[in-house]
Amino acid sequence: MELVPLADGFGVEVKGVSLLDVAIDAQAYTEVRKAFETHSLLVFRDQQIADDVQVAYSRAFGPLELTKAASVGENSFYSRLTNVGSQGEIVPPDHRQVLVAKANALWHTDSSFKKTPALASVLTARVLPDAGGETEYTSTRLAWERLPADLQEKLKRAVATHSYANSRDQIHPDLANAEERKALPPVRWRLNWRNPSNDRRALYVASHAYAIDGMDDRDARQLLAQLLDEATRPEFVYSHKWRQGDAVMWDNRAMLHRGRPWDYSRERSMVRTTISATEADGLSEVKPPVTH
Repeated sequence: MELVPLADGFGVEVKGVSLLDVAIDAQAYTEVRKAFETHSLLVFRDQQIADDVQVAYSRAFGPLELTKAASVGENSFYSRLTNVGSQGEIVPPDHRQVLVAKANALWHTDSSFKKTPALASVLTARVLPDAGGETEYTSTRLAWERLPADLQEKLKRAVATHSYANSRDQIHPDLANAEERKALPPVRWRLNWRNPSNDRRALYVASHAYAIDGMDDRDARQLLAQLLDEATRPEFVYSHKWRQGDAVMWDNRAMLHRGRPWDYSRERSMVRTTISATEADGLSEVKPPVTH
């Protein structure tokens, strides 16, 4: 296995090992898991992409999330991110599926709004437009290390509230529908996540976050915006230009990402599988303290 660096301090292209190898070979999994824990972002090129292979690869890393209510692929392992409708047509620019793509253009970490947050996501390219639609990534582990020590100490104890509706409301007031709002009530997580495998902390923040325990609303939103801005400074961002056969995996504990726009009259179809975090991934530490 060869690892080719993609960005300064995070991200590698994995060569010599396929998704299928990881799914069926314990040694391949061990090597790729080590690369994942160290580099946070893995890119596999020229893969034979298929739903069952993607799920088999993803399942090697932990339990799989079911796609949330009111999504394409609801209640399956597959989140289908596409601007193609049920009859095979390209949907209009005001269609919910395009608005979802626009919401994904906000910097976020997947599933921080769920009762069990995500360890990792695996995204594969199925149909790509001629241009645009890149995915940008940045390391919140490196962002944490750039913060002053006194702010790190404050954030170790700080707890933020995340909700799906908070990010969707920034795009359109009806994008998070009543079913989603009921299924996904606000949740609280610490503002940092320690990786037990290497003891490195990462800032845990997203466009889903909007409140911090013990802070007034305006101050909390201002601090969250400042933390997002620091993490996503352009010089620290890797932009992935998709090619057919690409599979990209990232660590949601230690990365932010966002999708870039494209010509929405052109088809773009991607499939994401999401791996839930477990106690072995540091989940208990990111949970807020229990209050009685």
